[in-house]
Amino acid sequence: MTPIPVLPASVPPIAATAPPTGDASLRDAAQKLEATFLAEMLKSAGFDADAGSFGGGIGEDQFSSYLRQAQAEEMVKAGGIGLAEALFNAMKARLDA
Repeated sequence: MTPIPVLPASVPPIAATAPPTGDASLRDAAQKLEATFLAEMLKSAGFDADAGSFGGGIGEDQFSSYLRQAQAEEMVKAGGIGLAEALFNAMKARLDA
């Protein structure tokens, strides 16, 4: 058996980024919550009523939920419905108290 030589990495490792702290962490949590809420509202509104949009099959429900979630996240990035801001302000007020 011939040993395989170890080559140096051609790309330096990516430095770990620090997790968001303080207001950034609260705002991120509020935006995720708003996106989840919007995804559920899209589901309840029959947004995916067009059955077969993914060709049918056993995984259609699962993959359509990913689509709804991605669309809800984009809605939040575009300003959402203001729920994230209200949640952020409520959480911030509670932490500051």
